Amino acid sequence: MGKGKIDEAIGQFRYEGVLIDERPYGSGHINDTYLLTFEIAEMGTIKVILQRMNKNIFTKPIELMENILNVTSYLRKKIIENGGNPDRETLNVIRTVDNMPYFVDSEGEYWRSYKFITDATSYDQVESPEDFYQSAVAFGNFQRLLAEYPAETLHETIEGFHDTKARFQVFKKAVEDDVCGRAASVQKEIQFVLEHEHLANVFADLLEKKEIPLRVTHNDTKCNNVLFDSVTKEPIVVIDLDTIMPGMSMYDFADAVRFIANTAVEDEPDTSKVFFDTAKFRAFANGFIGATKDSLTEIEIENLVKATFSITVELASRFLDDYITGDKYFRCEYPKHNLVRTRCQLQLAKDIARKTDELEWIIRDVLEKCADPETL
Repeated sequence: MGKGKIDEAIGQFRYEGVLIDERPYGSGHINDTYLLTFEIAEMGTIKVILQRMNKNIFTKPIELMENILNVTSYLRKKIIENGGNPDRETLNVIRTVDNMPYFVDSEGEYWRSYKFITDATSYDQVESPEDFYQSAVAFGNFQRLLAEYPAETLHETIEGFHDTKARFQVFKKAVEDDVCGRAASVQKEIQFVLEHEHLANVFADLLEKKEIPLRVTHNDTKCNNVLFDSVTKEPIVVIDLDTIMPGMSMYDFADAVRFIANTAVEDEPDTSKVFFDTAKFRAFANGFIGATKDSLTEIEIENLVKATFSITVELASRFLDDYITGDKYFRCEYPKHNLVRTRCQLQLAKDIARKTDELEWIIRDVLEKCADPETL
């Protein structure tokens, strides 16, 4: 990103003081992020985040920012009602000199800015059960605070993101067309995915029948999207709200725990190393259910394990679809990278299936005990 474009954006936001430092920030690979430091006479310094949004990934930046502004404004009110600190417990959008939540530069690029949350850190990798637990508490609190938000008013910034029905139809067409001639070599993988097509209907049908509510969902529930207090190590705020959309709470839980409880990396070529760690599952369930027990419905909690299996198969189908159609979506480091990813997720799904009774028991046990945190 050219210095001129950054300076153009900086000049359009309501910043105070004199800019004394500007540097790239964070480990994200989608948006261009900068940390700016301003000196204010006799008041020290303040820091802000400046980001250029990636229009190639997020093709509806205006709708995306409407979602973020509306949700963070709502969260701010809830946090104040609960006696919290809204400057630390939610993102705070800095407006432009024209009172807009974003700026469009001379090349049509979209920029936004947030107040920087001091004395906080995120972790790209977490190792301890306490870290899993605290991450789950953060995402659970996020769900709880937004439980009464009218999710249907949010824009779907990535269409069909967890529309499993639609994804299965796309997958079947990819297999039928077989544009790269790869389908014959992956028949076992294709068969496993197709044998579980019924999963595509279960949650969509529950939602359509209003047996589960439409929720505000984060849709990118990785541990590094939580900021922790640098002193207390407790979670402060959920960040990276680009994928916030209407959805199902179970999938936020499921996608997080699918990643956390995998004993291997997502592209481990040796599937004998791939298992679903029930201890990590319990740690995350403790935090998430403890935070959401008064806001999630019974049927949502009852389906957390099924959702975990479902979303794992869904991700496997996406990797396999991409492999069959020529590796056009996911970045590949070597030939058959997507196939390796597919087999890793399928192995994980099989282990989840083998452990379903144990996982269901864990959910019931956590639910019974969560009223008394000392027993968790």
